Amino acid sequence: MKGNDLARERRPGLRSRMMRALGPAGIFFRGFLEEPRMVGSVIPSSRVTIDAMLAPVDWDDCKLFVEYGPGVGTFCQPVLDRLARDGELLVIDTNPLFIDYLKRTIRDSRFHAVLGSAEDVEDIVRMIGHEKADYVLSGLPFSTLPEGVGNSIVEATHRVIREGGAFLTYQFKGVARDLTARHFPRVDTGFTWLNIPPCVLAWGWKDDAEAADRA
Repeated sequence: MKGNDLARERRPGLRSRMMRALGPAGIFFRGFLEEPRMVGSVIPSSRVTIDAMLAPVDWDDCKLFVEYGPGVGTFCQPVLDRLARDGELLVIDTNPLFIDYLKRTIRDSRFHAVLGSAEDVEDIVRMIGHEKADYVLSGLPFSTLPEGVGNSIVEATHRVIREGGAFLTYQFKGVARDLTARHFPRVDTGFTWLNIPPCVLAWGWKDDAEAADRA
């Protein structure tokens, strides 16, 4: 075997060992390198962003919480810590690297990690035995998604969320917030500087029909 061939064989193993040594940060960075258009940042979200995004959730009335683009699970444990014993967390990602990592590291019977597209959220929700989701969280970089995909995701999300539920987004630009406003009648917004980079936060509420009539 030639030296160059041997080096090529060793390189993937060395890269994998380096990523494992770096832990979640290494996996996250590798995921960014492989699919930069689908990962919003090279750095996971800050604790301040996590707490701000999850603060409006009514955890006592949450049976299914869905997350798009979970990465290495920055939000997963905080959600599971808040979720009731009979609640479930479903995460959806197009990157098998992240899904495999989450399945290996999160040992909770309430947790489901699915390789797939957020556009198919309705089918995936039904696949795990639910008709509707209470809340959907997304950190997907809507500004870099292929044309039309972002709007399709938000449309499917609006259909799958129950009345009274919400679509939660955090992004470095206002694209996700603006797409949410096209489909959700009430959108609360926020901003956090304590994130790298700073984040635009949005909560699109699917108010029930009676509340909409009163408004």
